[in-house]
Amino acid sequence: MSKDFETQHRLGPQRNPAIDDAVLDATRQLLEEKGYAGTSIDAIATRAGVGRPAIYRRWPSKAHIVNDAIYPVLDIEQGADIDTELGTEGTIADQIRALVQGAVALFAAPATRAAAPGLMSEVRTNSELREVLVVRQLAGVRVELNRRLEAARERGDIRSGVDADALLDIMAGAAIFALSVRDVSDPGPFADSLADIVLNGILPDDN
Repeated sequence: MSKDFETQHRLGPQRNPAIDDAVLDATRQLLEEKGYAGTSIDAIATRAGVGRPAIYRRWPSKAHIVNDAIYPVLDIEQGADIDTELGTEGTIADQIRALVQGAVALFAAPATRAAAPGLMSEVRTNSELREVLVVRQLAGVRVELNRRLEAARERGDIRSGVDADALLDIMAGAAIFALSVRDVSDPGPFADSLADIVLNGILPDDN
């Protein structure tokens, strides 16, 4: 898949960007109503009021549409605002807490709750999808988080050996499981508990 095509499926043909919005809105509606398995290209086209060719000119598969419908653009090559995702105010603890809250809020959205497990199954079995929709999309956030963790370590604000990849996996994985599998009804207290465990662990202070 070419880089130009990847950009095109994000932005859509310039002649009518409203089609992109209609398709993504229809996708979110169908995910909430029917779940990932029940959402099809045909159903999306019908709900959006567009033809299948218009969809396939923009996205190569249902997984690509769903990804764009439920997840923000985090690829720095696509102009992602990494500071918005990670926050820039306060201590490293404040920034990590904001990142936890952002992850929980993202996966608490009804369409994302419905779509995340099915989309994960698809990318798990398709290396090309995983590269485009997961690895590349999160690359900028991982690099920036690692930079901030290193700066915090040099200041003595965190211990050595904190891995950015593992930290992101903990936060995103916990949010997905709690909201899409356990179906937590009140995301706020869960986000607070997760942030507390991420920042303070479970052992007493003297261990």
